[in-house]
Amino acid sequence: MRLSFDHGTLVLSEPPDLDLGFAPGLMWDPRVALWRAPARFHAELVRALRAKRLPLKDEVRPSESARMAPWRDAPLRPYQKGALFAWALAERRGIVVLPTGAGKTRVAVAALAELGLPALVVVPTRALLAQWHAELSRVCPEAVGVWGDGERIHGTVTVATFESAYRLMPELGARFDVLVVDEVHHFGLGLRDELLEMSVAKHRLGLTATPPDAVALARLEGLVGPVVYELGVADLAGTYLADFDLIELRLPLDAEERRRYELDHRRFAAVFRAFVARNPGSTWQDFTSVAMQSVEGRAALAAWRRSRRLLGLTRKKLAAVHEILERHRSSKLLVFTADNDAAYAIARRELIMPITCEIRRKERARALSAFRDGSFRALVSSRVLNEGIDVPDADVAIIVGGTRGEREHVQRIGRLLRPGPGKRATVYELVSAGTREVAQSRDRRRGLAAASAALG
Repeated sequence: MRLSFDHGTLVLSEPPDLDLGFAPGLMWDPRVALWRAPARFHAELVRALRAKRLPLKDEVRPSESARMAPWRDAPLRPYQKGALFAWALAERRGIVVLPTGAGKTRVAVAALAELGLPALVVVPTRALLAQWHAELSRVCPEAVGVWGDGERIHGTVTVATFESAYRLMPELGARFDVLVVDEVHHFGLGLRDELLEMSVAKHRLGLTATPPDAVALARLEGLVGPVVYELGVADLAGTYLADFDLIELRLPLDAEERRRYELDHRRFAAVFRAFVARNPGSTWQDFTSVAMQSVEGRAALAAWRRSRRLLGLTRKKLAAVHEILERHRSSKLLVFTADNDAAYAIARRELIMPITCEIRRKERARALSAFRDGSFRALVSSRVLNEGIDVPDADVAIIVGGTRGEREHVQRIGRLLRPGPGKRATVYELVSAGTREVAQSRDRRRGLAAASAALG
């Protein structure tokens, strides 16, 4: 029998005349009259076929790749060593959950160095692509490849954006023995899961600060592995992460804002409540799908979007941002908004640098460098700084608005928690009183419940 790689799948040709139901992932493909399996089953499939003493020629990964030259040393903290050990005990398949700022990247780099095998690291954004490439290049003995941001450079170790990897996996999914998935919570719900299906990598490591819900985790167990190690903010605050104070400021809407908010909120709520009554247990996605099919539903969604934009940056929030910036003139500050429009409005008023998806990589890198050396004392961003970008010196955050719930909240606070001598971070959350933001703020705090001892 010959096992080969074909467009992100495995094809078994010339099998003997026997029942192959025991082989994981195999399905009969009537289009070509051959057995086929998702590429991720490679190691299991080879093991199962050889256990039956069947003649097999593996043309996918004929033998384990030659190991690379030794990597330069990357020292680990005790909990990072624990995470690496837990992953090794789980047969090098699994997810490590550590707070933002706790050094998940270093755990992955140590894992790659220990194995010394061809590896692919996939990341959600171009900013993280550049950051991972720089980190790997410091310790990897060979030139690190890049897929994304206009580049397609192959390396024994390669870092790629999700989108670039998704496009290239049908062609190149058999090149790597190790797959590292940064911000793995983006997977498990069907969107782009094929990226992980199309890789033959035997060893898989997922990294996240905020694990997804049970449904997505169940799916990720097959794609990456189970959660093998988990620590929260409270486990590390004060020792490996900075302590922090969370200050919620409830700000009123002015009369005109209140009128517009109430009008749009009533328009939306009437349609939404009726839908929920007819469809108990339905999701937000279910509602939007149905709403888009009627004039009334589309009007309700438009009203909801208008109210969200309004709450994203009210007049009182804009004034509060100014006052906080004045109060903390000697600090380094990060301002987080719900959308780019709010980020640009604050940038214009306060003359601070915006970091958005529309800012080119070189300009963003210059801004972050200026922030680190003190030339810039503040940055404003909607989402770009949420995940992974290294901003080590910030000690004050202003959360003006958000859209992604507990996970986004934990990630944003994590931007401040890299430790320093005597450091205690401060987080201001701006909430519009008498609006849905009050309940949303309460829900977000659940994501920090484990860190309640550290909250001021």
